[in-house]
Amino acid sequence: AFEDELGVQAPLGFWDPLGFTDDGDMEAYRRRRSVEFKHGRIAMLATMGFITPEVAGHWPGYLSPSLGLKFADIPSGLQALPVVPMLGWAQILLYFGLIEFTGGFEDYRQEGTPGDYGWKVLTSSDPIDRRRKLNADLANGRLAMFAIMAMLFQNGLAKTTGPAMWIPTIGPLHP
Repeated sequence: AFEDELGVQAPLGFWDPLGFTDDGDMEAYRRRRSVEFKHGRIAMLATMGFITPEVAGHWPGYLSPSLGLKFADIPSGLQALPVVPMLGWAQILLYFGLIEFTGGFEDYRQEGTPGDYGWKVLTSSDPIDRRRKLNADLANGRLAMFAIMAMLFQNGLAKTTGPAMWIPTIGPLHP
């Protein structure tokens, strides 16, 4: 029943090793696909956000003028967690909540297409082109979900997001 849905791509085709679709519930399947799109897009942003400060540097100015904390003072990766002020984390969580409850929360219901929020720059009005773009979006999102998790684990081991994280022969990961 799900072999022709978005995300069914070569070489695996339709793959559900845990049997989430055994009951044939199309609404549950479309909801999971919608969530996969959302998590994939967040992972793509997170992956770029993890790499960009190392390549392009930090923003100029202050993250918290009242604390005298500059953007340049914030380390990249996991080391930023204890440095960002609590109000900064509250703003981030508020933004996450806003996106979660306003950005495509119901796209899987009715006749909607999971992942198509109406912004035709990312998708298309042409159904064939839209399907191709959404399948590419899913594939890139799946890769990004693995990539950000791998970078977080590697950053936790290397304690840096610099060259020692990417070239293990020059840092704490080198035997």
